[in-house]
Amino acid sequence: MNAAARADLVLSGIEIAGTLAFALSGFIEATRKRMDAVGIAAVAFIAAFGGGTLRDILLDRRPFFWVERPGYVWLILVLTVAGLATMRARHVEFTGRAMRWPDALGLGLFSVAGASQALEAGQPLIVAALMGVVTGVFGGVMRDILCNEVPTIFHDRRPYAVCSFAGAWTFVALHALGAQGWPALAAGIVVTAGLRMLALVRGWRVPGWVDR
Repeated sequence: MNAAARADLVLSGIEIAGTLAFALSGFIEATRKRMDAVGIAAVAFIAAFGGGTLRDILLDRRPFFWVERPGYVWLILVLTVAGLATMRARHVEFTGRAMRWPDALGLGLFSVAGASQALEAGQPLIVAALMGVVTGVFGGVMRDILCNEVPTIFHDRRPYAVCSFAGAWTFVALHALGAQGWPALAAGIVVTAGLRMLALVRGWRVPGWVDR
């Protein structure tokens, strides 16, 4: 297996992991809102596929990534059904904090995947980094809107899109310097997810309006 094939395999793995992580965050948030099975499945699907779909639209990439790989759809469907069955059997209750960790992991995975897809499409470095942010944050935005919440990215004040941008730029910069393949991908994921988790643990804030 040559280097290009290995990179494609790693990127596919990252995309699958990111899809599962965001689907889990959508599943948790929908169950906290006491939605029915259809609502929970819809939120899980939107959270998992929203960012990647917008990326594909902006890059004029067809078919969409989840249409090209329908196994992703089956994977989310199985996850949703299994999760509902487990919750009914064991009476599991999720807290808001439980959603933050899969969301942070999905943010890191999708930010790097989106930037990589943009570079493959021949986009400039800044556009690739922004595509990483779009891919990383938009699924969460749609998830929060469907759950009747102000999107986390707009009100939380703990760095979210900033973490995505930093991780995407890390990947893009390493790629431009010749560090292609899994080392650049891993570095971008660690920077994005690590910064987000640190922001949650340490209570970091970005500037906002001050109430007078």
